[in-house]
Amino acid sequence: MSKEVCPEWQSVESHLRKTVPGFVQYETGGALTLELDDEDWQLEVTPQGQLICQAGYALEDMQSLLSDGTAEDLGSDELAKQTKFYIQQLVAKHRDRLKQDGFTERMEMNDDYVAVFFERRVDLKNLSKLDHLIAQYQQQFRTI
Repeated sequence: MSKEVCPEWQSVESHLRKTVPGFVQYETGGALTLELDDEDWQLEVTPQGQLICQAGYALEDMQSLLSDGTAEDLGSDELAKQTKFYIQQLVAKHRDRLKQDGFTERMEMNDDYVAVFFERRVDLKNLSKLDHLIAQYQQQFRTI
């Protein structure tokens, strides 16, 4: 994915901050992120014109969850495998709809987390359509 920022990003950013409560920007000039109602899902609009629905788990949090107070430590491979299993369960109820809507899926793993990303291009010049898409996914992740 190109890191080139769309020229209209500043006006998109300003518009979304005014019209969609809850958007957070973790880096100045970076993507806007919105927590969704369904578990660990987030929706992100990037300055490159991507709409991303994502979910993931920090491996440290998953280690705590899986060990449930025991002293047993899972090896990193087993921990990653278990985390991928949990993510697949989380993703299963949304995957078909997101793929039908033109999203592509990718998984990312490193020493800190396992996450799944569903990404699609959006036209940052068409704010009414972008508003509609954001509302659509807020609703989708609220009702399933």
